[in-house]
Amino acid sequence: MRVAKRVRRCAWADHSPLMRAYHDREWGNPRHSDRVLFEFLILEGMQAGLSWDTILRKRNNFRRAFSRFDPRRVARYASGDIRRLMTDAGIIRNRAKILAAIANARAFLEVVGEFGSFNRYIWGFVDGRPLLNRRRTLAQIPAESPVSVAMSTDLRRRGFRFVGPTICYAFMQAVGMVNDHTVGCFRRAQLLKATPRPTQPTRTTQSTQSPAKT
Repeated sequence: MRVAKRVRRCAWADHSPLMRAYHDREWGNPRHSDRVLFEFLILEGMQAGLSWDTILRKRNNFRRAFSRFDPRRVARYASGDIRRLMTDAGIIRNRAKILAAIANARAFLEVVGEFGSFNRYIWGFVDGRPLLNRRRTLAQIPAESPVSVAMSTDLRRRGFRFVGPTICYAFMQAVGMVNDHTVGCFRRAQLLKATPRPTQPTRTTQSTQSPAKT
């Protein structure tokens, strides 16, 4: 009888079936849709101090509560919307994080107005190509990087909140700006094949320039 070959994944993905599905289908995929980028930016900020598994379990609730992460609609939220969100047991009822999400939607639209799209702006930090790392264990993956520090600095300058260097690095991992799947993980090879010869950044294009958060 043939024994099924064990699929090798990043160690953190075995935390739960939900985390495995997220790892196998989403984490590290290069994402270029402005709405998807906005969603991950908000969710990464919402995770601060919590587990990513908690955010994934509430993800559909977040989508419902935050107008499917349409930044134009979220940017128009007023006091009534804040009260609604603060009483929504399906999401993270943290006033600072909710206010940050609204502020970030407004700052997001300012970036779109300046660059044409948020995608063009944010991917400029890696010269438009995913960075490839060669980590053998989870312990070797850093909490931040020089690129995430530069990103955080520029985002804060533009009025974004809950965008510290660690949150920015987790965002980069999630949307595929960096391939941090460990060596041996089946997804690392798949993503590398789909986006060959990633380059290290030589500059940032902005003016003045496992998933835990700070």
